[in-house]
Amino acid sequence: MSLPPILQNLPLPILAAPLFIISNPKLVIEQCKAGVVGSMPALNARPSSQLDEWLAEITEALAAHDRAHPESPAAPFAINQIVHKSNDRLEHDMQVCAKYKVPIIITSLGAREDVNRGVQSWGGVVLHDVINNVFAHKAIEKGADGLIAVAAGAGGHASVKSPFAMVAELREWFDGPIALSGAISSGGAILAAQAMGADFAYIGSAFIATDEARAVEDYKKMITESDSDDIVYSNFYTGIHGNYLKGSIRNAGMDPDNLPQSDPSKMNFASSEGANAAKAWKDIWGCGQGISAVKAVVPTRELVGRLQREYLAARERLLG
Repeated sequence: MSLPPILQNLPLPILAAPLFIISNPKLVIEQCKAGVVGSMPALNARPSSQLDEWLAEITEALAAHDRAHPESPAAPFAINQIVHKSNDRLEHDMQVCAKYKVPIIITSLGAREDVNRGVQSWGGVVLHDVINNVFAHKAIEKGADGLIAVAAGAGGHASVKSPFAMVAELREWFDGPIALSGAISSGGAILAAQAMGADFAYIGSAFIATDEARAVEDYKKMITESDSDDIVYSNFYTGIHGNYLKGSIRNAGMDPDNLPQSDPSKMNFASSEGANAAKAWKDIWGCGQGISAVKAVVPTRELVGRLQREYLAARERLLG
């Protein structure tokens, strides 16, 4: 399978998913230093002027790490851009990303040729997240370099597609980079993603329960005490179906087993104000089904270390 140079020879085949509200420079830097592709949404920087400061912080910290540790350079980082029409910050945020020549742009909620060409003009790579084969074809037709297959069980906005079906269908026609998302929080699951045909595991929920994540302690604690039975799939909060912790829904005074349906046409996830969406994600906590492997809140480096040990052990069991 063909990979862009920037995605070759990573210490671990992991892309950390951008976590709305939660990802910040501190988390991204530690992810990259630990050897996984760190990421955050551009929209986490509020006001928009903060994005410039954050990208300066990330690029300077990783450059300093590489100078001090030439034998183990940091992995590249990624910025997530919501390309839906409701994101009135997109042009501004893309200009800032161009200034810093962000290595990887993850696009969501739509695919745009102009955005893809812009990223590629400065040597960056575009990975587009998709929930089915139809959207995947559209993304590649519009110039994306790779795909993130968001399968059933992924935290936040997710599909109902089996990861086996998604990866198999994509590999029938696409030979470029594929990251698989959906209930991956162990080293064995990372190896399984590769066995199916993906190049990388796309991991989000496990990173919420880290010291560096910008999540409240009750959120982190609930993840360590929950499993797949504690996840509900609903479109009530943003107009797009996603997975959320039932405990946070109960804490907000609602019944997670009897949520009403939302009107997808009123989705306004990405606006610069984003008051309702931000409140939803602040109070109603997104999370994937794979969290039973997350037993404690730990530093990012410790989490990555666990994933690496489990991954190597799983590979040794299978390959001898």
